[in-house]
Amino acid sequence: MDSKKSLSERDIITKYILPAIEQSGWNKQIQIREEVTFTAGRIFVKGKKTKRGEKKRADIIIYYKPNIPVAVVEAKDNTHTVGAGMQQALEYAGTLDIPVAISSNGDGFVIQYRKNCGNVVSENADLDHFPTPAELWECYKKYNGLETQDAEETSLCSYFFDAEGRTPRYYQRIAINRTVEAIARGQNRILLVMATGTGKTYTAFQIIYRLWKAGCKKRILYLADRNNLITQTKKGDFKHFKDKCHIIRHKYIDKSYEIYLALYQGLTNYDEETDAYKQFSPDFFDLIIVDECHRGSVDEDKAWHKILSYFSSATQIGMTATPKETKALSNIEYFGEPIYTYSLKQGIDDGFLAPYKVLRVGMNIDLEGYRPERDKTDINGELIEDRLYNTKDFDRNIVIDERTDLVARKIMEYLTNSDPMAKTIVFCVDIEHAERMRQALLKYAPEKITARSDKYIVRITGADPVAKGYLEDFINPEQKFPVIATTSKLMSTGTDAQTCKVICLDENIGSMTEFKQIIGRGTRINEEYGKQYFTIIDFRNVTDKFADKDFDGAPVRIKEAKQDDKLSEEIIDEGTGEEQIDPVTGEEVEFAEVVYGNENLEGYELGEDTPQYGAVVAVPELVEGVETTRKKTYINGVDVSILSERRQFLDANGKLITCSLKEYTKTGILTSYRSLDNFLQAWNDAEKKRAIIEELENQGIIFEELKDEIKNDLDIFDLICHIAWDAPALTRKERAENVRKRNYWTKYGDKARAVLDALLDKYAQTGIEEIEDMKVLTVDPIKEIGTPAEIVNLFGGKPQYLQAIRELEAEIYKVA
Repeated sequence: MDSKKSLSERDIITKYILPAIEQSGWNKQIQIREEVTFTAGRIFVKGKKTKRGEKKRADIIIYYKPNIPVAVVEAKDNTHTVGAGMQQALEYAGTLDIPVAISSNGDGFVIQYRKNCGNVVSENADLDHFPTPAELWECYKKYNGLETQDAEETSLCSYFFDAEGRTPRYYQRIAINRTVEAIARGQNRILLVMATGTGKTYTAFQIIYRLWKAGCKKRILYLADRNNLITQTKKGDFKHFKDKCHIIRHKYIDKSYEIYLALYQGLTNYDEETDAYKQFSPDFFDLIIVDECHRGSVDEDKAWHKILSYFSSATQIGMTATPKETKALSNIEYFGEPIYTYSLKQGIDDGFLAPYKVLRVGMNIDLEGYRPERDKTDINGELIEDRLYNTKDFDRNIVIDERTDLVARKIMEYLTNSDPMAKTIVFCVDIEHAERMRQALLKYAPEKITARSDKYIVRITGADPVAKGYLEDFINPEQKFPVIATTSKLMSTGTDAQTCKVICLDENIGSMTEFKQIIGRGTRINEEYGKQYFTIIDFRNVTDKFADKDFDGAPVRIKEAKQDDKLSEEIIDEGTGEEQIDPVTGEEVEFAEVVYGNENLEGYELGEDTPQYGAVVAVPELVEGVETTRKKTYINGVDVSILSERRQFLDANGKLITCSLKEYTKTGILTSYRSLDNFLQAWNDAEKKRAIIEELENQGIIFEELKDEIKNDLDIFDLICHIAWDAPALTRKERAENVRKRNYWTKYGDKARAVLDALLDKYAQTGIEEIEDMKVLTVDPIKEIGTPAEIVNLFGGKPQYLQAIRELEAEIYKVA
């Protein structure tokens, strides 16, 4: 029989760890779970390619009841010490909010009690003394402050399990358990902060179900401020309450139900004498959940706040992605500090939310301001006030036709060059601006698409009676049309648009709360329909807010367009050659080659063969009421153009670099190489030139973007020498022709020479990195010469082939 030290980690778990746990009284079927995956794996984006990173997985989690974990066990094989897995166990316990972390190698256990929830901080135990269920339950109670019998019983109330087998994600479980336990301890004002797209409604459902089923809370009110939120909730997660659940409509009150869904507006008449909610007694509800509580629930001047004050005896839970904190209003002051926060950054890192890119477009009048020339009149012939107008004025106080036209043209340029069927939201200043933008976009829309549907571009605003139908079709992944929705800022929260891939910002967004809400519209992932990341096109420098300390989820890329740039996916993705490291594995992410985009609009079948990629934010929502109209000045004949030439980009540490790309690159090169001679020696000595390139890329140097800025057909070698030491540069094509003139390869046979000639062509097209990769033997035209094995054998074997590649590289750089 093999010794214990020869056993795998899996064998150690099976033969030693699990039997020891079961021996202490744990039920293997319902209390012990092995290889528990708890994240989805971050989505990495490189150009148009995406790949899921590794998921995080705990070896063993022990549950007192389903969804109530009490310990995490990290196992190692027997060549490790007993406590070798403790650091990992503690990391997982911290993420999963589990009180006890345990490490084992099959000889025994090291046990650490977090937050002093045990009699000691840490202890060792042999295989016969794993903690019992009663012991770990006492740790859980102490960890969560469950001091009374009633509190303990409330915390143990069961989750809802449906026939589809849906279970809460780890962060939802934490939010649910912490909320139920806080209520069990007697806390009556609770705040949960969860990023948009992370399932706040499902979390609310489970909280309500557990408390309602256990009899702790018998009558519940779920408050929101959007009709579609209430309807979605009733048809979605709350459908399991069946006939116990009721939507209050038209201010008609029926007191025979147990769970109510209502709009703030549906309970108030803005008249204290006739407000509908007063038909309930002040103590009618035991629990109130306030969805999107940042939208005015704590504003004492609003009727909404009066509802919460009237039912002050009820436990009240505020839920939001963006708690509002101003001098006048504070969710935290009303509800208390959040008992749990799951941020946008955490959601992206875990792979539950989509990462995103940013394309910034700066127009001359936006960046410099617009002052009318002398005696300039509007379209009605009236004299325009002589002052400097800026982005805060455009489309609010003054409308410049050429500006609207240019924004629309650039949006459609991006979509046409990328994917014209990518669902897109354009956020405008107000309803009137949204209608003008719809009309302007239609001027540049592909005729083949507009001929097929009148609903390619629509306006979705609260004042439009048909907008509700448009909205339902827009958020339905199976409906191809509408594709582009223009809307106002009132549509920035609450609607679940899973497949919206592009969001365009042409409105001024002052508050971080509103900005986060808008960004959150695109963070949902729908891999079935190709939604894995999204793109923001910013026309008003709104994305400056990424630099705000209160923003918690950096973009994958930020690119500022030049005047002559044709907007497309490519314009953002220039310079994404740097490696990406999966933090779970510590290894570089390998991206599969995938073709995306719409290179040729002619002849492709709309919707059916449209490549699924890209992305964007935005979710519209239907709001009751009409915006207040304001007097605007309308003018035309203004010179409007793309002015911005500054590119913004992220360095290797995710920090925004604002100096010039060339200056930043030169500094990085000179940090690694003191002189040109020093660099030349390193380059010539390198077995693979890719190693030098990767070393510099790891510092955040973006060579692909540099090629575009300086000269796209330069070899990276020449690019480095030119930027850092002002050396003259040759194009790749010129270097390839110099090699052919020397005809150095006469010593090889005809087929081997054909291979080297094809490799030289490949170098001229794409650069030195590709010919160093053995995969180059599998692409056209080289693969036509033979299989990789056959090609290698033309040179006498793999060592000889690699030596031939080194000789080819030496010839390429011989004139340097």
